[in-house]
Amino acid sequence: MEMTVRVRFAPSPTGHLHIGGARTALFNYLFAKKMGGSYILRIEDTDTSRNKADAEEKLIRAFRWLGLDWDEGPDVGGKYGPYRSMERLNSYQPYLDKLVAEGKAYPCFCTKEELEAEREAAQQKAQTPRYSGKCRHLSKEERQAKIDANVPHTIRFAVSGNDEITFQDHIRGDMSFQRADIEDFVICKSDGVPTYHFAVTIDDALMEITHVIRGEEHLSNTPKHVLLFEAIGYPIPEFAHIPLILNENGKKLSKRDETILQFIEQYHDLGYLPDAVNNYLALLGWSPGGEYIEEEIFSLDKLVELFSLDRINKAGAIFNQEKLMWVNSQYIKATELDKLVELTKPYLDEDAEYQLYLKQNELSGEQAEERTRELVALFQTAMYQLSDIQSLSKLFTVKETKYDDEANQVLQQEQVSEVLASFAKKIEELRAYTPAEIKKALKAVQKETGFKGKQLFMPIRATATGQVHGPDLNQTLYLLGKEKVLARIDHVQKQVVS
Repeated sequence: MEMTVRVRFAPSPTGHLHIGGARTALFNYLFAKKMGGSYILRIEDTDTSRNKADAEEKLIRAFRWLGLDWDEGPDVGGKYGPYRSMERLNSYQPYLDKLVAEGKAYPCFCTKEELEAEREAAQQKAQTPRYSGKCRHLSKEERQAKIDANVPHTIRFAVSGNDEITFQDHIRGDMSFQRADIEDFVICKSDGVPTYHFAVTIDDALMEITHVIRGEEHLSNTPKHVLLFEAIGYPIPEFAHIPLILNENGKKLSKRDETILQFIEQYHDLGYLPDAVNNYLALLGWSPGGEYIEEEIFSLDKLVELFSLDRINKAGAIFNQEKLMWVNSQYIKATELDKLVELTKPYLDEDAEYQLYLKQNELSGEQAEERTRELVALFQTAMYQLSDIQSLSKLFTVKETKYDDEANQVLQQEQVSEVLASFAKKIEELRAYTPAEIKKALKAVQKETGFKGKQLFMPIRATATGQVHGPDLNQTLYLLGKEKVLARIDHVQKQVVS
């Protein structure tokens, strides 16, 4: 009988969705879809001291935005639920009781002070701190007496034997850990809440998870989980530990590193497209290989088709903010204009200067919508993120034009005054101020003055916008409006050229 693939992403509700978590979720999603299996979202909320009230809602909102829809989860249900660890407490207790009854786990009555003293003593001897195991050796009567006296206690797993713990990792190959290096670890806290190690193992077992795909920071946890699977008598899932995401210096990402946007919510707010984010994250540590090795743009469906665990790298993946911006720009360029207008509208709606621009030009209703469409079309190839439309639109909304160094150099050229005077005259005479008529006016200036190419267009662009490079000149001059263009020509003639 062929195995049905079941994978899960199990975040803790402690904050925003990090890019590392998003990539792990994406790899799980791609693998599940490629294999025709199930993708589960599970909330690991046993660390109650770190849980935040709205974190789960933010996580789900971020995943929905990315389009990584799950087959089972806290909001959609499923036959293996519930899908929050703290709602599964009744599921853990029988396994705790079983392990204790079989002598595979035991109550530990050591206080925090006693454990801290053990750690300090080990450090003073230059030894790795580890639990001494003294409660493991209490007699049955001693344990019961402490329990009857309501002495607070945790439950520890009894690690026994000296043989190696081995498992195969889809990315890292054969893995081996010394059993003797693992201390008797806590599987249930004194308040009765299971630790991460125990909860994740029981949940994976009961939800019949076949593949655990997670970050390499969990690699050192895996031997403990293997021991627990063996102890409770459930099949051990297959493992794949994906590489870390590193900064451009090759260092592990720190949440204090402000050179990189690290949370999915930030990308949403700045106007990244979810398909672009997925595209970029998929290529962090994974390669499509073969005929696609040189390609960089992939739809989510194409990623599903090409994905495989054996093409995930062992080495850490360097996060390049500029490359992600470039990928996003490619998706913006490929977006159908009506859709792009819809996506950029919220940024222009909250832009007071743009709204004033519409008012001053007496544009409202359908006319305002058309002007916005024209603006977005003009800058579609210039946007790296949707929010760029706010800064790009300043070209039309600023009260005073600021001339950059290149513009100032162009405006000192000999022909500038003649070109501007001719162009001002031509557009003043226009009956209809449209891009097509502006194009005709420019041709008339060329014929009249004899200047063409850069000698003609650069002075006009520099005068109107303060820059020598930019989008389509005819459309730019049209959107600026005749009065503003004439006013800027007059200013340059009086202040800059004279």
